[in-house]
Amino acid sequence: MGRSFISRPKISARLDNNDIPMISAEHALIARAQSGSTEAFAGLVAAHQQVVRGFLRRLSGNHADADDLAQDVFLDAWVNFKHFKADAPLRPWLCGIAYRKFLSDRRSERRRAAREQVAMEGQDVSITPALRSDQRLDIARGLQSLPADQRGAVALCLAADFSHAEAAEILGIPLGTVKSHVQRGRDKLLAALGGGNE
Repeated sequence: MGRSFISRPKISARLDNNDIPMISAEHALIARAQSGSTEAFAGLVAAHQQVVRGFLRRLSGNHADADDLAQDVFLDAWVNFKHFKADAPLRPWLCGIAYRKFLSDRRSERRRAAREQVAMEGQDVSITPALRSDQRLDIARGLQSLPADQRGAVALCLAADFSHAEAAEILGIPLGTVKSHVQRGRDKLLAALGGGNE
């Protein structure tokens, strides 16, 4: 029995040692970036841009708009990086900035559309990205039909694999509300895809 207790810490220590370089590498980049290193920040952008862009694409439904917003996210992150807590996970912080950027952009777009409604009449301003299959098109339409808060929760938890707690932090809403939004959004998507109550 004594041997099994001795062997466990060795295995655990080996796993911890393997994890340390990966964690330390990002923390080292964060520390360098907070000291003003643009190269270090570029490394962080490279590591996290796909997650941020994917999240924004699911929210907006428009790849070009999402890519533009992602650039704004990383610009804001750079400007405000001194406020980032170096021991906190970077990905949720970046996605929080992305969500706030999306909401702000959406509000601006509504105001702009209201001001320019007369000028826009008769013009087709909708830009729909080409999708490869009917099902992807149905999913994209289903996501767009969800309210922004549900869409954000679904995009984070179901598509980007964030935990409910991480999504609550990113979206700035209570954990129970995130769980409710994910469930309701999922149900609406299944209904839109003809999945009903499976």
